[in-house]
Amino acid sequence: MMSDKKIYLDYAATTPVDKRVLDAMLPYFSEHFGNPSSVHTFGQRTEAAIEAAREDVARILGCNIQEIIFTSCGSESDNLALRGTALAMRHQNGSNHILISPTEHHAVSLTAEQLRSHFGFELEYLSVDSFGQVDPEEVEKRLRPDTAVVSIIYANNEIGTVNPISEIGAICRERKVAFHTDAVQAAAYLPVNVNQLNVDMLSLGAHKFYGPKGIGALYVRNGTPILPVQTGGGQEFGLRAGTSNVPYIVGLASALELAEQERDARRNHVQPLRDRIISRVTDSIPDVKLTGHSKDRMPNHASFVFQGVDGNELLMMLDIEGYACSSGSACKTGDPEPSDVLMSLGYPTLWALGSLRISLGTHTTSEEVEAFLDVLPHTIKNNRQLVRAH
Repeated sequence: MMSDKKIYLDYAATTPVDKRVLDAMLPYFSEHFGNPSSVHTFGQRTEAAIEAAREDVARILGCNIQEIIFTSCGSESDNLALRGTALAMRHQNGSNHILISPTEHHAVSLTAEQLRSHFGFELEYLSVDSFGQVDPEEVEKRLRPDTAVVSIIYANNEIGTVNPISEIGAICRERKVAFHTDAVQAAAYLPVNVNQLNVDMLSLGAHKFYGPKGIGALYVRNGTPILPVQTGGGQEFGLRAGTSNVPYIVGLASALELAEQERDARRNHVQPLRDRIISRVTDSIPDVKLTGHSKDRMPNHASFVFQGVDGNELLMMLDIEGYACSSGSACKTGDPEPSDVLMSLGYPTLWALGSLRISLGTHTTSEEVEAFLDVLPHTIKNNRQLVRAH
């Protein structure tokens, strides 16, 4: 029987827009609709809204306003950072080496692969430990005189592991190598002060912290070589052409402001629920492993692999029970394939195919978590029986 009540446990995928954020956005859809590139009063009003939003984002990140570039999403920010800097550094001094971790979001890893296959860059993957964490000493060993850019994810979307970005950034700065971090998943709960993190570039996506989908930002430290990959008008200091998405820019700034103000309260709400999930799942279900770091992980994020489980089937079974979760395995033309991230951590294929991610948010209640934990064991058992039958 399909449950009438649907419980959302996939906040790492996206979050609902906060009512306060929506209220801040609404006037810029109709009342203040001018093109901010126009010189008349209508344009001046919307341009002022963009610059106020830029000031807010810059203040939270601890940087100058001209270092904030608004984009369409976190993926575009990652693309601009990696491709733009790699190409600029090669033009400037012939740098041809790119260094990333094997646990990057595809917005980074596939961009890096394209730079290798189509532009002739040498791409090198760092090793990670069994938790998916990068060792700063490993970065220091792999840096070369011709390294164009290093990109390490701040907090992994799939396994929740948080990397030591500040330490890695300090090493890159000492060696004068451009350093980017994908902070799209991290910004909802972790500090994003770019000076404390020692980063030259940092990517954000608003829909991960209760802002709208379709808007992101990229911090680019002054002096960092970067080539625009979208040309046309002179918007965003010449680094990202295109008519500015005024209401969404306002929404991103509003959502980031709330995330900054309410970070401790939000963390204190989700972390005990996360710990409850990890404890009960690992205690009550056989043949299960927590993926990612047990301590250095996102406070709202619990992820597992189960032996002998079909992850995609498990998601459908949980959805029927009324719970929306996520899995690291992707179904491609009917053939399930294990996650690149889980394989890089050394999990056997039969374990990696049985992954489950539960991510919590401001609306998650302890009652919802307990109800989910009551349903999960028998759902896993039924899934395993189906897998064995096949």
